[in-house]
Amino acid sequence: MSGKNTPQSVFDTYKKRQQMMPFLIGGLAVILVAVGVILVVAWLTGPNKPALFATPTPTATSTATPTPVTPTATLTVTPTITETPTITLTPTASGPFEYTVQEGDTCWSIAQKFNVLLDVLIALNPDTDCALIKPNETVLLIPAPDTELPTATPLPEGFRGTINYTVVTGDTLQTIASKFNSTIDIIVADNKAIITDGVTIYAGTVLKVRVNIVTPTPTRAPTSTQAIRGTQSTATLAPTVPVLTATVP
Repeated sequence: MSGKNTPQSVFDTYKKRQQMMPFLIGGLAVILVAVGVILVVAWLTGPNKPALFATPTPTATSTATPTPVTPTATLTVTPTITETPTITLTPTASGPFEYTVQEGDTCWSIAQKFNVLLDVLIALNPDTDCALIKPNETVLLIPAPDTELPTATPLPEGFRGTINYTVVTGDTLQTIASKFNSTIDIIVADNKAIITDGVTIYAGTVLKVRVNIVTPTPTRAPTSTQAIRGTQSTATLAPTVPVLTATVP
């Protein structure tokens, strides 16, 4: 028996093996555990992983499927709008009212506008000269459309004297002279400030007229000027009326 195989060396070798055995077993156990862990993880994460926890099975709930209802067409009638025309009314007064003269107005046009008689309009505004009315300044009193001039009070029989006479539409110096048994010359002479040209008179003008100073003698009348409707234009007429011959006392 050599020195290497002595009982002491065998014992030592066995002792070393005994000392190494726990380490070998522990290392093998660690390797097995590691392999086992890897296998378990691979198994759990794979496509065929086991159902470790039960997943609740959903309970089918019966849902009613709505049946579509075809809507019934409702006819909507679009109303037809009938436009009411705007009516511009011409003032119709039940009594006199004030009116401010506008640009372009004349007494004649104002009388036409309000459907009144020019003579009534003039008589209702004795202090207004139709030839001198001013826009936005002159205020006229407008009569009701059906107003008429009062019937003139006849002069007493045999009356001789001077009266104030308001010229009306259609008057001429000749007709006035004939009406009151006067003369054109005397009327013009007594009203020089009004009849400035000796011919033209205006409706609404107040003239002083001497009454019953002549005896009428029928003859052809000279040309005379008709009373103007409140404007500056003249209308010359040549009517056949009696010419009065003056017989001044």
